[in-house]
Amino acid sequence: MSLASVSVVIPTYNRAALLGRAVTSVQRQTLRPLEIIIVDDGSTDDTRQLVERAFPECHYLHQSNRGVSSARNLGIKASRGEWIALLDSDDEWLPEKLAKQLQLLTDLPDHPLCHTGEIWVRKGRRVNAMKKHAKSGGWIFPNCLPLCVISPSSVLIRRSLFDEIGLFDECLPACEDYDLWLRICSRHPVAYLETPQIVKYGGHTDQLSQQFWGMDRFRVRALEKIVNSGAISGKNLSAAASMLAYKAAILAKGAGKRGKSEEAESYLKLQSDYLKMT
Repeated sequence: MSLASVSVVIPTYNRAALLGRAVTSVQRQTLRPLEIIIVDDGSTDDTRQLVERAFPECHYLHQSNRGVSSARNLGIKASRGEWIALLDSDDEWLPEKLAKQLQLLTDLPDHPLCHTGEIWVRKGRRVNAMKKHAKSGGWIFPNCLPLCVISPSSVLIRRSLFDEIGLFDECLPACEDYDLWLRICSRHPVAYLETPQIVKYGGHTDQLSQQFWGMDRFRVRALEKIVNSGAISGKNLSAAASMLAYKAAILAKGAGKRGKSEEAESYLKLQSDYLKMT
């Protein structure tokens, strides 16, 4: 397996101050990828000028502001590699990330995705991840149900997998990665490299988790999709329906506290409907 078959896709929006760190971390890989694709999702800062000045060898794409899912999808469609590596523009890779992932995937040819451990930095300080964010490999679909347990910046994905399960859902303003991992992990085992290979930065206001309240609203939509897709059955179907009902109950309670009676009733109906499937 050649590293020259890897395309790196970096979506970005108004992060000229951070983008250079991400791109440089790709350029410093011990084995270099085929291409680096930077997708500018309608930035109004000097992102274009930065790329033209400092990273002219990268493939720069620009679109009007449509969100991270659209930006990632554009980059994936434009890529040429057998493998796709994603990197958020506020994160960075450690130097051996791609080389170690490809070696592991050589040993696990039936695994179309590999993700890795990560180092968390919040507001400039290293922090430990909570147990609920614990990562693992193999058939991890049940582990994916409570919340997102795969970081986009850590993944290396076989390109043909997108032909099978589709791209990122551009209708989801957040939790679009959660939705994709549900679809992948319901059908395939994934490889996991425990040694951290990325530095994941957080705490800044432009993160999606900071922009939207009630992230479970979007997880419920993703769970409805997978439950009704016909792609899962048996224990996986029961577990997904149970998680959907659980999250719907929480959302109903929150809506009730805010005086949103119609919203609360709609979530209670969801809870009732999907409890029947457990």
